[in-house]
Amino acid sequence: MPTPEAPHTVVIGAGPAGLTAAYQLAGRGAPVTVFEADDVVGGISRTVVRDGWRFDIGGHRFFTKVARVDALWHEILPGEDFLLRPRMSRIYYQGKLYDYPLKPLNALRNLGPGEAGLAIGSYLRARIRPPRDQDANYESWLVARFGWRLYRTFFKTYTEKVWGIPVSQMPADWAAQRVKNLSLAAAILDAVRPGRGRKEITSLIEEFHYPKYGPGMMWEEAARRVEKMGGALAMKTAVTAVHRENGRAVAVTVTSGPGEQRRLAADHVISSMPLSTLVTSMDPPAPPAVLAAARDLHYRDYLTVALVVPGDFSFPDNWIYIHDPGVRVGRIQNYGSWSPFLVKEGRTCLGLEFFVFEGDDMWTKPDDQLIAQATAELESLRLIRPGAVEAGYVVRVPKAYPTYDQHYRRNVEIMRKWLAEHAPNVHPVGRNGMHRYNNADHSMLTAMLTVENILDGAKHDVWTVNVEQEYHEERPASRTSRMITGTGRDAPVVPRG
Repeated sequence: MPTPEAPHTVVIGAGPAGLTAAYQLAGRGAPVTVFEADDVVGGISRTVVRDGWRFDIGGHRFFTKVARVDALWHEILPGEDFLLRPRMSRIYYQGKLYDYPLKPLNALRNLGPGEAGLAIGSYLRARIRPPRDQDANYESWLVARFGWRLYRTFFKTYTEKVWGIPVSQMPADWAAQRVKNLSLAAAILDAVRPGRGRKEITSLIEEFHYPKYGPGMMWEEAARRVEKMGGALAMKTAVTAVHRENGRAVAVTVTSGPGEQRRLAADHVISSMPLSTLVTSMDPPAPPAVLAAARDLHYRDYLTVALVVPGDFSFPDNWIYIHDPGVRVGRIQNYGSWSPFLVKEGRTCLGLEFFVFEGDDMWTKPDDQLIAQATAELESLRLIRPGAVEAGYVVRVPKAYPTYDQHYRRNVEIMRKWLAEHAPNVHPVGRNGMHRYNNADHSMLTAMLTVENILDGAKHDVWTVNVEQEYHEERPASRTSRMITGTGRDAPVVPRG
């Protein structure tokens, strides 16, 4: 029976944030029950297995500056389960591959002298007369730092493929969280100065650690340990209602199938489900203004088409960004470059990533048609020869990424304040749980701090995690030997080093 010293906590979702919370709670002897709507743990950090092929959905690099997260990763998995992998990504544009992070001299050489001259001229004009609204939207922020021509070449097409909205409608604080403190002038100067004293953007690492069987290996082991320590984990079971009484959450209703519902008492609820879903599941319901804010949050969905090809068509990159507006694919992963344990001898698997909206033409297209389209696009990009594809698989992920539009901040604040006042023992954590583009380590940190708030009476403000922190700030290049799970779905950036 739960006591005030050991309250019973319900955790919604078995992704990195949810399982971190459960792991911390169970490790301290606190009763915890995890409900996961899917049949696999890890959320978007899962490893999908099809016919012996393993797919990393989105690509996850294990590197962090948060010491306690690093320690937890190594507590869950032994050192021999990690591989040290080189980081390599490039940009495909008009048939040429550009280094990523962008190296100014490489980029200008690939553009050719004529286009390079126009790009530099465009940059100088933007520096003399920068857009007046650069503090209001992402497009103007980028143009002010790179000029219109480089913005259209290296930012606009890919960013709009990923998010499905015009860059001009994205708020400038997207830049503050993803690509701050960047400028073309600083990059060029730093590229040609001597190595001593050079700096680098902290998310753009040269090597990273990686679980040899993919990121899901981490969360599968974490789930096993939660249960071994006495926690409960229910798969294919969704939390469909959070019940409130006297200003607090008191129970949840879970559904595991048609007509299979039950109610479970809870002293605390840690939620990594989408924030909008959490608010609309409240019983009694939230006020109309709060529900309207929840319904106005938006998400970008995602699908991967994994194509098996001979090893001859492998490439050294973890992924290649596709800046060609003539194809729908946004990025191509080479799973063999992540780990040889993901693929089979003599073959590799290329994962073509499409950023979509649930229910649109791509989402609803049959798997065989998606495989045919992905094959045709890969051939048109001349990354494989015709007829090279031997097999294909499709993986769909709904609500993969929270969208930053012009209204998201206001909507999140409305919901956050209402929850704090009317359900203070309901704790949003993680990326979708907080509608914030956290990497996995910051999502884990929100869960760790929340557990301390519950068990220790701490007063951590988890909403300050990953706000004005050092991910995209300068630091000495000699400190690159530690492990961040970078996604690479943000627009390519020009580093100062």
